[in-house]
Amino acid sequence: MKRYVLLFFTITLLTFGSAGAFRTGIDHASAATAPFKDTRGHWAEQTIGEMVKRGILDGYPDGKFLPQQPVQVDQFIKMLILSYSDLHLNGSRSWSTTFLQSLSTENQSILKQDYRYFTFKPSIVGYWAKDFIDIASDLHFLNKSRYSDFQANMTRENVAEIIYYTLQETEFLEDGQFGQKMAQAYGDIMGATEREQKFIAEALVKGIMQGYPNGFFGVGDTVTRAEALVILNRLTDKTKRLAVKISPEKLERSVPTAGGGNKIVVFPDKRMWDAYEALSAAGQLRGSNHDLYETTLRLFKDQAEKDSVTNHASGTSAATEEAAIWLDPQYNTYGVTIRLREGALARNSEVIDQFANQLFGYNAFAFRELFADICKRVESGSKVASQQTTIGNDNVNIQVDSAAKTVIFSIAAKKA
Repeated sequence: MKRYVLLFFTITLLTFGSAGAFRTGIDHASAATAPFKDTRGHWAEQTIGEMVKRGILDGYPDGKFLPQQPVQVDQFIKMLILSYSDLHLNGSRSWSTTFLQSLSTENQSILKQDYRYFTFKPSIVGYWAKDFIDIASDLHFLNKSRYSDFQANMTRENVAEIIYYTLQETEFLEDGQFGQKMAQAYGDIMGATEREQKFIAEALVKGIMQGYPNGFFGVGDTVTRAEALVILNRLTDKTKRLAVKISPEKLERSVPTAGGGNKIVVFPDKRMWDAYEALSAAGQLRGSNHDLYETTLRLFKDQAEKDSVTNHASGTSAATEEAAIWLDPQYNTYGVTIRLREGALARNSEVIDQFANQLFGYNAFAFRELFADICKRVESGSKVASQQTTIGNDNVNIQVDSAAKTVIFSIAAKKA
């Protein structure tokens, strides 16, 4: 009898114990995604949970996060700096490797030398945010002189400005024309200054900020704690950014950038759109000894030169490709740059001829003849003056550096 009683209590304990553990598991899962009373069901719930776990921003002792509370300038700057760091198990922090690699040599030196003792913690003497503001300023992420009160609420224009300058130091800036087109679609954009519109345009085209369903961007509006976390998450993690639609019919194209990214470019006309296609096709004539980033086709002597140019250390005397064919959509200009090393003209003539055929059409022969004549004379050491000529409907400006044996041909349509 005792044995049956013991068996009954054992089964009961296992049954209710398992149920209790199961309920606890649900609670833990819920807490992981919604650790605060006031974020359950919030549109930014998941991001808030992730960023709080990374220690970018904390909740309050009463168990609330207050996602709709405005964020102050100093708070946002601190969050920005922390977003570029890794939190370790012992509670310490260090700069993320990808962030360090994205910085210029100058900025890397600033972190390694001027801020080698930076702890990612508020100052315990004086203004708590001083170190965060100083480091952001020294990295050129913001201009301190533009803020008279760092305890003021952050506006959407303020955020866009910091995003702009941070991207300028860590990535690259997009085509301004495309960004302006996106910004102009919002009904309140004229409430921002021309300078602020440039910042807003960049934040939009990068997929880091977006407008509201009412068709407004929110010029003058304050940024909430939840919005700040979402924006910083998109800034520091490209996989979280919003997809930006482009329209080939409007001559918009996504082009590759160095480092594996992409940039949206708006071409001024169909001629340059087609010229980009010609660039891509012409490069194949050099096998692997070329690359095409943004709107510049670089041509290398061989794989060794390509590796040297690609891998040269920042801040050192830069290795250069022997020739480049480039498009400048902003100024509607085309160009060819050639450094007349031994054999460079022969190696690249076929590629340049194919590009010229596409660009000049019936007048391609005149350009090819001019190009070959100038290059051969410079290559031989003859003194050749910079000059300008006309081929068909284009002005061709020729800049010659005899000492470096380099020639630049700039081509632009004649003004009507």
